[in-house]
Amino acid sequence: MTPVLYYLPPSPPCRSVLMLAKMIGVELELKTLNVLEGEQLKPEFVQLNPQHTIPTLDDHGLVLWESRVILSYLVSAYSKDENLYPRDFRSRAIVDQRLHFDLGTLYARVVDYYFPTITVGAHLDQTRKAKLAEALGWFEAMLRQYTWAAANHFTIADLALAVTVSQIEAFEFDLHPYPKVRAWLAKCKEELEPHGYQEINQTGAETLAGLFRAKLKQ
Repeated sequence: MTPVLYYLPPSPPCRSVLMLAKMIGVELELKTLNVLEGEQLKPEFVQLNPQHTIPTLDDHGLVLWESRVILSYLVSAYSKDENLYPRDFRSRAIVDQRLHFDLGTLYARVVDYYFPTITVGAHLDQTRKAKLAEALGWFEAMLRQYTWAAANHFTIADLALAVTVSQIEAFEFDLHPYPKVRAWLAKCKEELEPHGYQEINQTGAETLAGLFRAKLKQ
């Protein structure tokens, strides 16, 4: 019995889980859940995940949501590559910090700025744009410490952050002021290309960006 992933292909958090699964060789049973149509509110899914969010992973009765938690769990449970999520507690703490930065700051500000337009056609808020630019500036500074986001090798922090930044790029946000971010993203694309970067991530990013632009024109 393979782990079940409830997901929607264009969703950035879902894309990170899909690429990691390919990277570490975990087969997932995929169940599409169209949150734009309210399918996440069906009673059977709410019973599984009261927060009714995607991605949601059901691994033989262990039910997890929040994609960064799913990433760390899948590596811990199924991967032999200790570089992806280091066992050393000091090294792991840096990876965790970057994952929390992605969840609570960078991706959160992407959602705050772009998703009101995608979901309800709201006008863009320039204050929220400035907050996103601020977060990118912080990430630019973080990239001075290591050759990758959290270490001198690729980790799941790079995976999560690459999905976020590539979505920002697809939305055509100006990344010129962040040369370290741009150089790091190029490395991430090369690293992830054998693991479905184009078919999973780039296609999803362009789909979501297309929804944004369509709403922007209305």
